[in-house]
Parts: sequence; structure tokens; C-alpha cells
Amino acid sequence: MCGRYTITVSLEELMLFFSIDQPNVPFHIPRYNVAPMQMVPAILNDGERNRLGELRWGLVPVWAKDPKIGNLMINARSETITEKPAFRGLLTRKRCVIPADGFYEWKKEGSKKQPYRIVLRSRTLFGFAGLYDTWTGPNGEKISTCTVITTTPNKLMEDIHDRMPVILQPEDEEVWLDRKNQDKDFLQSILRPYDASDMYAYPVGSAVGNVRNNSPDLIEAIN
Repeated sequence: MCGRYTITVSLEELMLFFSIDQPNVPFHIPRYNVAPMQMVPAILNDGERNRLGELRWGLVPVWAKDPKIGNLMINARSETITEKPAFRGLLTRKRCVIPADGFYEWKKEGSKKQPYRIVLRSRTLFGFAGLYDTWTGPNGEKISTCTVITTTPNKLMEDIHDRMPVILQPEDEEVWLDRKNQDKDFLQSILRPYDASDMYAYPVGSAVGNVRNNSPDLIEAIN
């Protein structure tokens, strides 16, 4: 699964990397411990161009009776998104890219779990493949939410966890966001493990386990 990640760049860097002209977010500060049920930056296509906005992490399907269901839908398995009621209608209509520059996973080592931060060897930004939906409550309240798609682990990740988030290849980001692409088989074909040789994992301190912690020292490597 993917339950924590980082996006430690400025809003300007984020916009430049993903070629965004006008963001729909008031501001963005570096974040070292992004957690479920928080608002996160996300890139959507409005039919004409890509836009940067905010979604709450933890998908609430349009048909849900209680928005708390989002706690259980922070991830969607790539192999079953065409089968699950919460996701199958979104694959062809509501896809997004969730920017990040690293993510955390916990590896079981004896009786303990050691957190690792996983990044690209280039240390550049990348995009998770995501789905989004907008839920309307009985009082008219609207909540726009998202989920991160996961896949089987590559050689690097299989030693740490049995799942990993789908990191889109740069050339697939535009394909994923293009609303004209509605071929489910083709869309699922790009939801594959990222090349392990282009990724790097290193151990970090246990403080990342507390969602209240959000400081640069969280991404520092430990011996």
C-alpha cells in the first residue's frame, strides 16, 4: 500500500515541473509527511489543459452514505479497479496525477518495523497514478477526494513491502490525464511497477510514524 509520502518542493517548482500555468491552490509549502485524510495537491485535466488543485486523500465514492469511508480507500489496486464499484467508473472519467518526490514504507525487521523513504535516483519529482471523485452530502456539502493506485512491487520494493504505488513514466502522465483516452485495457497497461534500477530506498527515523510530525529531519537517512 501507499500510506505516507513527501512533496518537499515549492509551488513554483511544482508548477514548472508539470507545466502548470495557473494553480487552483492558494499556496503550497514543503511537506515531509503527507498522510491520508489530508488535502493534497493533484493534477487534473479540464478537457483543455492540466490544472493543479487540491483533493482530500481517501476516496469517497459519489454513492457513499458516509464520507468516513474515505479512510478505507486511500489506495486502489491496479489489478481490480475495473471490478470494484468504487473505482470502475472512474478509470475512464476521473483520473489524476498526484505529485510527490518520495514515499514511505515500513519493512518488518524482526519484531520491529523500520520505515524507509523511497525516491527516484535522480531525486526529481514524479507523479502517482490516481483516481478522484466528488461526493455531495445531504446538506449540499461537496468533498472532492482521491486515491493512489498501487501495483505489485519491483525488485527494490519486494524486499520492503508486497505493494507499491504506481509511479507514472513521464511519457505516460499526459496519456493518463487525457480525458479522450477511455480504453480500459490500455489504461491498465500503463499501471505497472516503476523500474527498480531508477529508484533508491534508505532508512529514516521512527518519528515519521506520527502524522503530527512534519519537518525536514524526517527525510534524513539514519545509519
